[in-house]
Amino acid sequence: MTKLTFGAHPFLLGFDQLERLVERTAKSGNEGYPPFNIEQASENAFRITLAVAGFREDDLSITVEDRQLVIRGRQADEAEGRIFLHRGIAARAFQRSFVLAEGVEVAGAQMENGLLHVDLKRSVPEPVVQTIRISRK
Repeated sequence: MTKLTFGAHPFLLGFDQLERLVERTAKSGNEGYPPFNIEQASENAFRITLAVAGFREDDLSITVEDRQLVIRGRQADEAEGRIFLHRGIAARAFQRSFVLAEGVEVAGAQMENGLLHVDLKRSVPEPVVQTIRISRK
């Protein structure tokens, strides 16, 4: 029996990128740090909010790499010379990735009360109707 992959289905011509996108999303880590919310602000706008208490703007980087939003955080180790009786506040590096659909772009980012807000917007293309002429041989 032959395995029929998603991109090889006869009715899904040219969707091989979608199959790679699904595979990449499935491989992304499901680590729970830092916690985040995703909300829909309007029909074509979204907001990702990450809880990044203890991080400064300089400790964070936001990039878009091959339609993948990557948020990284790395704190400078300022614990030198300090003695902790209990250390329960996470001070570790992290990387969170979100796959963006085609047409979704980062509109901006802001820090507020230990929360990093990344705003996304989706551009809506104008519908295109194309008429194909039939020629005779």
